[in-house]
Amino acid sequence: MKIASLLAAAALVSLSSAGAAAAAPDPAQDAFLARLNALCGQRFEGRVVTTDAADATFASERLIMHVRDCSADEVRIPFAVGEDRSRAWVVTKTDAGLRLKHDHRHEDGTTDVLHWYGGDTANTGTAERQEFPVDAESIALFNANDAAVSTTNVWAVEVHPDRMFAYELRRPNRHFRVEFDLTKPVAD
Repeated sequence: MKIASLLAAAALVSLSSAGAAAAAPDPAQDAFLARLNALCGQRFEGRVVTTDAADATFASERLIMHVRDCSADEVRIPFAVGEDRSRAWVVTKTDAGLRLKHDHRHEDGTTDVLHWYGGDTANTGTAERQEFPVDAESIALFNANDAAVSTTNVWAVEVHPDRMFAYELRRPNRHFRVEFDLTKPVAD
């Protein structure tokens, strides 16, 4: 009986040590969130740098991102396309890495049918770039709402201090990228 109790206790210690190691913060992801937090409260103007015809509307509008609602575990970044302020990117720290979600709303504040989609990092990335492959919840959302083309999306966010912030979407036959000039914060 004593041996069984000792083995059970050893197994519990081993499991809790493994859990602690798995939840250990990743230096690259922590540095990435710190870079986002360093921009908190600021707005920046951007431009579409890809040439896909599907991006013509975005490319013809003023694009503004506003880094706000910042903490060590989450940063919210509203993204305005002209007068359309319905979008925000939300980067959150999880036990397994980082998560990017898209908060889409109508003008009255109600959520869009395609709301809270995104993905989790599949690797540690770098302090400058994190990639977010589409998650299962988002795949189900896209399939249920006639947006199956988005089920292979991979989003990326880059932060190059004092130079550039980028948001990117890739999937087969689709590449969208917008870059924001971090050297010139804007008033609104």
